[in-house]
Amino acid sequence: MRHAADPAREESERPAPVLSVVVPIYNEQEALPLTVARLRPILDGMGIGYEVVGVDDGSTDATPVIMQKIRQDWPELRIVRFARNSGHQAALTAGIHRALGDYVVSIDADLQDPPEKITEMYALARERDLDIVYGVRGDRGTDTFFKRRTAGAYYWLMRKLVGTNMPNQAGDFRLLSRAAVDALKSLPEHQPVYRLLVPWLGFSSGEVAYVREERVAGSTHYPVSKMVRLALDSITNFSASPLRLATWLGLTSFLVCLLLAVYTTVQYALGSTVPGWSSLFIGMHFIGGVQLICVGLLGEYIGRIYSAVQARPAYFVGYDSSEDTADTEERGSRVSERAV
Repeated sequence: MRHAADPAREESERPAPVLSVVVPIYNEQEALPLTVARLRPILDGMGIGYEVVGVDDGSTDATPVIMQKIRQDWPELRIVRFARNSGHQAALTAGIHRALGDYVVSIDADLQDPPEKITEMYALARERDLDIVYGVRGDRGTDTFFKRRTAGAYYWLMRKLVGTNMPNQAGDFRLLSRAAVDALKSLPEHQPVYRLLVPWLGFSSGEVAYVREERVAGSTHYPVSKMVRLALDSITNFSASPLRLATWLGLTSFLVCLLLAVYTTVQYALGSTVPGWSSLFIGMHFIGGVQLICVGLLGEYIGRIYSAVQARPAYFVGYDSSEDTADTEERGSRVSERAV
């Protein structure tokens, strides 16, 4: 008989899982029950030992309580809860680093990436002995026109900067072997961007295409500001091209100013100059704008150096159900109640 009331005991008695599914979760009280109802039958039907690592990224709604209730009936669910909101990539990092399976799949909780593809990813990895299987979005018809265009521009730019080994339209829905996970854990990345970091490893890889679905419930947690931040992190973490861009902007500014100086001198010699502030106004603003862009680009890199020197952890885990004792279970319940 299953001891649903004591999932920690069952968890300690089970052998290490073959498959770990990492699910970053933030304020998904509406989507979470629907995600579990669709994900659990798929994993149960695979016939292998598995765990689901639900990483609660400091949710402020009823998500922690719902997760605790789900775990009472689903001991394969492992809850990792952050002490505060730390971001999607930090939640992915915590889940990947704490996963125990021979293979690790990461998937979001909004069901835009179909969990049915996990079976196909696992079969492909086993059949071809692959370390990485990317979920590639073959159709993004459910996304807005703006989202499709900005996503296309992002992947185009990243492939130009990082190289063509980065799969086009591959997000954070992927499968990793234990070797790939161990390699990621060994890297000293302070702000990892896995969309670029995983292809950089150069491990054997394959792709599984799928149609991106609409969000099952709730609203997106990835607004334009976070998309811009992801793009900045991606560029500055993997390329020094922006610094070279600053050099080229400075050179272009110098050449333009030199041409203006020649033009002004010629006009003065011809006696056709007239008093005015337009050319001076435009020239000053052009040079000032280029200088500010260059300083901003330098600031992005210096800020990352500053963060790396500080060596502050990207997240703090306040609760992990795999380390359950009576005291931690009670503390986790209190945290859940306060989060409502």
